[in-house]
Amino acid sequence: MINRFEMEETMHMIDSEHLDIRTITMGISLLDCASSDINISSEKIYDKICKKAENLVSTGESIERELGIPIINKRISVTPISLVAASSDAKSYVPYAKALDRAGKQVGVNFLGGFSALVHKGFTTADKILIDSIPEALSTTDIVCSSVNVGNTKSGINMDAVALMGKTIKTAAELSKNQDGFACAKLVVFCNSVEDNPFMAGAFHGVGEPDCVINVGVSGPGVVKHALEKVKGCDFGVVSETIKKTAFKVTRMGQLVALEASKRLGVPFGIVDLSLAPTPAVGDSVAYILEEMGLEKCGTHGTTAALALLNDAVKKGGVFASSYVGGLSGAFIPVSEDAGMISAAKCGALSLDKLEAMTCVCSVGLDMIVIPGDTSASTISAIIADEAAIGMINNKTTAVRIIPAPGKKVGDVVEFGGLLGTGPVMAVNDASSEEFVKRGGRIPAPIHSLRN
Repeated sequence: MINRFEMEETMHMIDSEHLDIRTITMGISLLDCASSDINISSEKIYDKICKKAENLVSTGESIERELGIPIINKRISVTPISLVAASSDAKSYVPYAKALDRAGKQVGVNFLGGFSALVHKGFTTADKILIDSIPEALSTTDIVCSSVNVGNTKSGINMDAVALMGKTIKTAAELSKNQDGFACAKLVVFCNSVEDNPFMAGAFHGVGEPDCVINVGVSGPGVVKHALEKVKGCDFGVVSETIKKTAFKVTRMGQLVALEASKRLGVPFGIVDLSLAPTPAVGDSVAYILEEMGLEKCGTHGTTAALALLNDAVKKGGVFASSYVGGLSGAFIPVSEDAGMISAAKCGALSLDKLEAMTCVCSVGLDMIVIPGDTSASTISAIIADEAAIGMINNKTTAVRIIPAPGKKVGDVVEFGGLLGTGPVMAVNDASSEEFVKRGGRIPAPIHSLRN
């Protein structure tokens, strides 16, 4: 039960420290929408989403008004479309993406995720068609997001899929070149993807999930930074305890909103994802938290250790506040969405190589990274392979959301607007990885995957 003091403290966090609920995400199974006729299937998808989610946005808005807690996004995740489309004889799945886009707009959500495929051990025909459809699907829709899982700890890494995703990202960038490659901002390549992630662009509704479920993603980097300002000069034990206590309070708020939304919508409550999700707003930054620990600039030596402490303390505090913590949970480091990361990248303190090292200890991976438009597909694939290897070996979720901005070079800046923020174009290694990527096949799973 949340007492009066906790409520007053929470209201202060909302008013002064950028505390919010980042998203209420409704997961919807579309397995019963499969049909051999893509038009019939698309209409089933549209009808089911509109029926299940018709009150999602209005419910979120009413909770926001009544509790005084900002809820920034209302979103939907659906069953990976390659599974739904497998019984269809269609040669392109773009019509599915357009049906999703139409349904999402009808119910008023910000984003809809699940134009996805799971290919960590190999491709089905439907998987290949879906991946081939991604560039056109993302460049001709507004709110549809896509993800492809190319590896996991149990199976290894599908390097044929990794090679294909490098080419897919390049094509998606080219088809949306008038928007600086914006389609790529809606595409994530995963290793060890999870079934209950409420955050975009990687959310999809896993086959082990209920027919419909409510997942909530909280935020609060500004709250953590303000808490650390009160313990300047204290040792790391105190720093960890401070973050844990703050994460507990943030997660309790998320649990309250999740349970209330679940009750009002008549849909089961799934999980609270307690990831610290930054925004371009000044003060709402994971980088600023790391700098508050004593780093002059995010990206300097010590950054990975500081991020490791932060990620661990957030999880420890969160799991005490809710029995149903899931999704990704920890700390996101999306460059273009984090004011401190943007600043660090612009001044050269934060490089792509340092970001890769940081992903070893945080929630996801290389997120919202803008690179030169002339970067080769094989280099992008190699970046994906590196990140997938970190996830596979460490038994954690890693991902790559990278944008080769057409016509842009190192030092340029791309403006995406809104939560997607500002992307400084970052340098990549000039040496070729083409022969490495061309080998194909599957990188075997590590020895510690044999746990049976």
